[in-house]
Amino acid sequence: MAHALPLRLNALRYAVGATEIIRGITLELRDGAPSLLVGPNGAGKSVLLRLLHGLLQPTGGALEWANPSGRPPGLGPRDAMVFQRPVLLRRSVLANAAYPLRLLGHSRAEAALRAEAALERVGLGRLLHRPARRLSGGEQQRLALARAWALAPEVLFLDEPTAALDPAASKSVEAIVVAIAASGTKVVMTTHDLAQARRLGGEVLFLHHGRVLERAESQAFFAGPRTEEAAAFLRGELFW
Repeated sequence: MAHALPLRLNALRYAVGATEIIRGITLELRDGAPSLLVGPNGAGKSVLLRLLHGLLQPTGGALEWANPSGRPPGLGPRDAMVFQRPVLLRRSVLANAAYPLRLLGHSRAEAALRAEAALERVGLGRLLHRPARRLSGGEQQRLALARAWALAPEVLFLDEPTAALDPAASKSVEAIVVAIAASGTKVVMTTHDLAQARRLGGEVLFLHHGRVLERAESQAFFAGPRTEEAAAFLRGELFW
């Protein structure tokens, strides 16, 4: 079986004009526990995620998947992404979840079956035929996660999926993220919520001014950051 991971970044850069947003990041992402990207606003977290997913093209360095041509048919796409504010079609909940599967060539019946199973897993099984845009914010985010999960990607990129949600909705989304990771999908997620990063565990990558200054297991990072920038960030004293 061909695997997409590891994903290797070699001196990866991204600039807009003279402004360099990602400044020579070199690292390797492997399967396993979630990888949490944390750092102050403007650190480059969301831009890095978009580079990894291919929505932006690097202006320097290289980004290399272990299997750049993708995964064999039937195994789902190499990677998928869910944004802070999900993009939903003017269709039912079920039709939204089934749409990407149809694009991948699944029959209407198979797409509906897989989509319904994913929606059941995120607690939306009773809302299959409701217009997606009538859902609450938390329900919409659960739909976006179900839509991605139904694809069975090897890697799932999440860009602050709970930033606009209340605590109860955030808790539901976190539980789904944990379940997706437990199913074998590698989760790479940005978050501004340090308590959430602690709860989700895995490893923490601390970004500042477009560079990864620290990378450590979650418990070790929060117990003893190695750089003054990370320590200041954890104290709430680093804003940019």
